[in-house]
Amino acid sequence: MKNPFKFGTIVEGEFFTDRVQELREIQQLLNSENHLVLISPRRFGKSSLVINAVKQTSRPYIMLNLQNVTSTEDFAARLLKALFKLYPWEKLKHLMKHFRIVPTITTNPVTDGVEVSFQPVVDTNVLLEDAMDMLEKASTPENRLVVILDEFQEVTQIAKGLDKKLRAIMQQQNQLNYIFLGSQESMMEEIFERKKSPFYHFGTLMRLGKIPYTDFFDYITERLSPVFPSTHKSIAESILQFTGQHPYYTQQLSSQVWELGYYEQEVNDVVSLAIDRQVHVHDLDFERLWVRFNRMDKRMMLILSQSQNPLQDHRLPTSTAFSAIKRLMKTGFVIRTDNYEIEDPFFKLWIIKNAA
Repeated sequence: MKNPFKFGTIVEGEFFTDRVQELREIQQLLNSENHLVLISPRRFGKSSLVINAVKQTSRPYIMLNLQNVTSTEDFAARLLKALFKLYPWEKLKHLMKHFRIVPTITTNPVTDGVEVSFQPVVDTNVLLEDAMDMLEKASTPENRLVVILDEFQEVTQIAKGLDKKLRAIMQQQNQLNYIFLGSQESMMEEIFERKKSPFYHFGTLMRLGKIPYTDFFDYITERLSPVFPSTHKSIAESILQFTGQHPYYTQQLSSQVWELGYYEQEVNDVVSLAIDRQVHVHDLDFERLWVRFNRMDKRMMLILSQSQNPLQDHRLPTSTAFSAIKRLMKTGFVIRTDNYEIEDPFFKLWIIKNAA
């Protein structure tokens, strides 16, 4: 029997937890000429949701994570590389005849993939314009290409003025749908909600929350019932209570519980055992993270580990507490859903046991 839970990669098919409403909304948007801005904390399943939605429309798509991009030249090269993976060389080669700066294109004999690079140039706008123009020309009105740009808040860090140039090019295109994904809420709001920003109201804004309790409960119990026929419901409740319905950690803990039940069978309090093993495995990693925090960040994490609101702690100036929270959110240790909370429930437990 195969483990029915999957985490850490793009989740599709039987491993994808139903987000019926969100799937429907994205598909409806893709049927228009509008663009989508999707914001949620890391590991909430943005990428999996979008890819599942696009695949259900049978539309061609490319995806680029801006955290991996180092320059405008690299951005243009990665776009072309993604395009070459999607379409055969014969379809694209004639589109490159009008490139003002021809890229270096090589074939990797091991992967049979295409590598694309540009020599450093003075005017990087030319590279960007030609690469973006090729996206438009490769698309068709009947089967528009979907371009997914993940961690889009990084656009302001790649190169000065890149956001303005991209906006200028994108507004002239009419055969593409863009989907902008971002995990830094404040930065994404700065890009898409601030009036002076080039991308102000450029797409439909959508925020992805946690999967509803009932949906997640049904998903877990259905997959645990063959291994835990009489206790799967109580086990699912314990899992969700610990993870707070966080999509990634719920899948991770459910997977470990399934492994224990399937391979070790007679286990008392299987959820607690799975949690303890996970915390133990990452003990050194958590310790390394903890020692890197400054004193105020440690204090914030301690307050949050007790499920308290640090902004209501009268022992701290509100501005100091907010600065620390903002810093921890930017680095991904803290997320905001209904309240501020520690992103990793296993790290939270480690803090309670070792640092509180």
